[in-house]
Amino acid sequence: MGGKPVVVYGASGYTGRLVCEYLREYNVPFIAAGRDKARVQEVLDKVPGIETVDHEVVEVEHNVSALTELFSGAKVVSNMVGPFVKYGPEVVEASLAAGCHYLDTTGEQDWMLEAEKNWSDKFAAQGLLLSPGVAQMYTTGEIAANICLETPGLDTLDILVLWKGFPTYASTQTIFTILKADWHYLEQNELVKWDPLTTFEVNVPGQHASALALPWGGTSHPVWFRHDPRVANVKVAGGVFDRTVMQGVVEAVKMVESQIKTLPLDQQDAALGEVAASVQASMPPRENPRINTSLDSVHASGPLGRAHCVIHGNSNYKQTGALQAYAAYSLLQQPPRRAGLASACQAFGHRELLGVLRSFGLVLEPVVTVHH
Repeated sequence: MGGKPVVVYGASGYTGRLVCEYLREYNVPFIAAGRDKARVQEVLDKVPGIETVDHEVVEVEHNVSALTELFSGAKVVSNMVGPFVKYGPEVVEASLAAGCHYLDTTGEQDWMLEAEKNWSDKFAAQGLLLSPGVAQMYTTGEIAANICLETPGLDTLDILVLWKGFPTYASTQTIFTILKADWHYLEQNELVKWDPLTTFEVNVPGQHASALALPWGGTSHPVWFRHDPRVANVKVAGGVFDRTVMQGVVEAVKMVESQIKTLPLDQQDAALGEVAASVQASMPPRENPRINTSLDSVHASGPLGRAHCVIHGNSNYKQTGALQAYAAYSLLQQPPRRAGLASACQAFGHRELLGVLRSFGLVLEPVVTVHH
């Protein structure tokens, strides 16, 4: 191939395009790949200033041998092709075979656990990073959690992530795929199953109205913090600010429990796909920072200590694009802090990632309160 150091796979999607935009800002040459070359090209042609970065567009089939050939000679694969539990294994296998670090934007807990079980040791043996879930919805909250954990003696994390906007087509497909899986929180270092019909009425920092949130598939945090000696308990609530949208999701969860999980396994995916497409069939508009705000709030507690960190930001998909691009940029220059399965904060440092989001004007300085 053209010997570019980064491959963005699934570059024709909403998030893939943003990763390419931020790779341009970091001046990192890349290959934008997907199953339909014309579609990828059409998306990249709309990126302002794309001609100022060395890149090429490649069409590739979704199988291990074709992807291995594409990735050979690169160093980092940024995978945007979800739902990852469905399409991820081939990309991870190919990354490993080609000796590439692997990044994706998953929120699928079952995919992270599968990745950890099947490939973490193999990646670690080669000094390679396997980092699913580098995205606003997980990483920004993880930064807030780590800021709280700078105060020793706290072992319990209560995490809230909310954002204003609507999920992209692929995110919606993923959300409905997650509904099929088991979701977990962390209690005394053990993964414990959520009741899928759980909902939360949450207090939202900075506003008087409360919001409706869900376990959101359990999210990435319980998996990342499971082997962190500082943390024993993690629960996460997530969602969008729009209550009507959230009520729709609650109804969808109920329907999946009663009507889809009762179907034969081979029919469940198609049924879920149909429901997802009925919810969101098109690409949402490009984010507007005046409208698309994000909020990550973490209460950390221990027997005799408390800390609270809130990060207000905007444009959660742009945050994801910037985090992915920075992760690739960093990996081209030095090894990750941890190889094998690791979160963005474990691999690159939470203060560094906060600096990245701040430098692009995507988040405010965190609001932190500590009580000893």
